[in-house]
Amino acid sequence: MKPIVLFFFCVCFLYAGCERPDRTPEQTPTARLQYPPTKTVNQVDTYHGVKVADPYRWLENDTARDVKAWVQAQNKVTFDYLSKIPFREEIRRRIKDVIQYPLYSLPQKAGEYYFFTKGDGVRNQPVIYRQKGLGGEPEVFLDPNALAQDGTTRVSFITSYDDRYVALQTQAAGSDWTEITVREVATGKQLPDTIRWAKSGASWRGDGFYYSRFDAPAKGKEFSQINEFEKVYFHRLGTAQSEDELIYVDPHPQTLAYGGATEDGRFLVLYLLLGKDKTDEIRVQDLSEKNAPLKTVLKGKDGEFDIVDNIGGKLLVRTFRGAPNFRLVLIDPQHPEETNWQTIIPEKPEVLERVIAVVGGKIFARYLKDVSSRVYQHDLTGKLEHEIKLPGLGMAEGFYGHRTEKEVFYQFMSTVYPRTIYRYTIATGASSVFKQSETKLNPENYEVKQVFYPGKDGTKIPMFLTYRKGLKLDGTNPVKIYAYGGYAINSTPYFSSIDCMLMDLGVVSAVANIRGGGEYGEAWHRGGMLLNTQNRFDDFIAAAEYLIKEKYTSKEKIAISGGSHGGNLVGTVMLQRPDLFKVVLPAVGTLDMLRFQHFTIGHNWKREYGDSDSLVHFKNLYAYSPVHNVKKGVNYPATLVTTADHDDRVVPMHSYKFISELQAKQAGPHPVLIRVETNSGHGASSLTKRIEDQTDAISFALYNLGVKVEPNDVVAKK
Repeated sequence: MKPIVLFFFCVCFLYAGCERPDRTPEQTPTARLQYPPTKTVNQVDTYHGVKVADPYRWLENDTARDVKAWVQAQNKVTFDYLSKIPFREEIRRRIKDVIQYPLYSLPQKAGEYYFFTKGDGVRNQPVIYRQKGLGGEPEVFLDPNALAQDGTTRVSFITSYDDRYVALQTQAAGSDWTEITVREVATGKQLPDTIRWAKSGASWRGDGFYYSRFDAPAKGKEFSQINEFEKVYFHRLGTAQSEDELIYVDPHPQTLAYGGATEDGRFLVLYLLLGKDKTDEIRVQDLSEKNAPLKTVLKGKDGEFDIVDNIGGKLLVRTFRGAPNFRLVLIDPQHPEETNWQTIIPEKPEVLERVIAVVGGKIFARYLKDVSSRVYQHDLTGKLEHEIKLPGLGMAEGFYGHRTEKEVFYQFMSTVYPRTIYRYTIATGASSVFKQSETKLNPENYEVKQVFYPGKDGTKIPMFLTYRKGLKLDGTNPVKIYAYGGYAINSTPYFSSIDCMLMDLGVVSAVANIRGGGEYGEAWHRGGMLLNTQNRFDDFIAAAEYLIKEKYTSKEKIAISGGSHGGNLVGTVMLQRPDLFKVVLPAVGTLDMLRFQHFTIGHNWKREYGDSDSLVHFKNLYAYSPVHNVKKGVNYPATLVTTADHDDRVVPMHSYKFISELQAKQAGPHPVLIRVETNSGHGASSLTKRIEDQTDAISFALYNLGVKVEPNDVVAKK
């Protein structure tokens, strides 16, 4: 079965790296920078009787002339600084070298064709290909690189259940706003259908598709205006968007609504993330009955239910109700009471991370065991048939397909194993390579180790360490620590050629699976959210302390990075423990914890963070909010904050306010800078911009760790 809907709350990106330091003291930058003046305003808000100053409120207006001038002045100081790093061009060259290899997406089958994307590490966007049969010659179906001169338009796709159409989902300049168009599978002909102002993908049913959209924002506020009254529509091919059928809009402005049809077209499944309280709803419409109502069948907490498919008119549901590690149950929508549920796959000690059904008459269940994937094939009654043998410890993704398919595809990767696409035959359980990423890097050069370190409260936290073989534990190694820890998102092992490049230079790459993620089920998630969020910070700090204790590194050799929710993480821990880190790289971070809900989709994050309108949550948020906890007279680490002008998920004001506080209060010699990208969003909008982002973040980290990087003609050694 294809996913019912593509819906993402957050995305995390990795920006930093470092190398074994061997600079002499006179080569290390020491000059104090002169930052652009940042005006303050007399803005004071009162929260539950507490007066809170907000002197940089004016920076929230991202399109104002004075804000644009401030950004330009900040970028000038930052790029002047970066341009003086002697090995910046060498880092750029090395990055370009190691990323130039083919990278494929999972194929989607449509009739006799297979659709997939391929990136080559040279062009800005992956190209969408169509291939006739397994042995056919791939041909270009759509090249997004031709859509924008600067290469910042990206396109994803989803094929229709009847194999006739492809919905193309286009995002310009890194924005989350999505335009949906349609092409014929067989001919590639572009249809006139165009959907605008969506923030979800298409979910096919027959000769049309469901989608969610907001009203067009005010001119000049496209990337900052709060997104409210999300509406679900059905679009029938060949009609104008103005004629689309309105399926649902909630009376509460901050309710998010999205969903789609099951593969057989029997049910419309509608997810309602209610803004007025923390009880979400799932409503179902039986499309086999004329004028059937949308019926509420489930109510629960955020993420408590995930409808996977339907079997014989009953809903197959993955849930953590009564099972923190999740179980799979069958629910009759006519009698959805919990007493009537039928357990198909019971809870296990491992987390049931995802269920894919029904493909080829089977259920595929993916578990996490100590943050590594395990995949099992079951029949429709839940009976285990066998485990699917994976190449090793790592992350498996895929197994999507039609109910009648005899084969599916999945991808596997780990920290030292590049992404490889496998073809899996359902009847035999055999896997074979379909598409493989051939890199210049030799996995045999590296060592992967999973350790479990104690958190502040004694909780055992897993962490993956990857480094070049022969590492000496003498306390002198540079370490890059990354974590996310939120929204039940798992930081599973992934392959990064840039990380491998850094490991070739002596870096230890550490990924900490702190609480707030979903690595050990919903209990692990809730252990790091809302009033438990300090556990996230303590777990991350404990990771650095463990690496020092075990002589991997020292305080002077640690760089930390995190993006989005992870940007909030590293922005917070650098304030709580400024003595522990040398370099900090908060990327597109959520940093103003009192006002995040007033911009774009931020109101939905209250279920993860809490709401400053609540006294108990205000006290918690105010206690750690990075914008509100920078203290005058403290020697803060070297910091490069990064954001982008088209980030309409975590708007730039978070980064603008945070860097203003740091520049005004930094007492030490370390630079605190901001880099604002243009025509980009929540993550680099093109390969060119990704290279520039990575070059500058890595160079900044190396320079401030006192590292010397010599020109090297051979980056990757077999």
